[in-house]
Amino acid sequence: MNRFEFDICVPAAHPALPGHFPGQPIVLGVLLIDHVLAKMLQLEGLELIRLKHVKFSSVLLPDERAQVVCEVDGEQATFLVSSTQQSTTKIVASGKMLMRMKSHESLDS
Repeated sequence: MNRFEFDICVPAAHPALPGHFPGQPIVLGVLLIDHVLAKMLQLEGLELIRLKHVKFSSVLLPDERAQVVCEVDGEQATFLVSSTQQSTTKIVASGKMLMRMKSHESLDS
């Protein structure tokens, strides 16, 4: 099993945030998943086959730093996104995915 950790932070200037929600933007769940998947491809050479389960437990605000922990065991991968503010940690999202090694042909494109 491989385990890796990294931080993500979606800047307040991201073009998707003003419409979600006007006046009180939050980071869209799809942006969180996109960041997780992009890092998994970069670090592990993996690509998504299917999201098996994703749960969004609390919101992530623009410019708020979140910690991501991923564990990959064969084709199974899990992730946990959390954020710590003023000594309090909140779970933002978690999920399970079915992954596979990205082929060399796909990496070259």
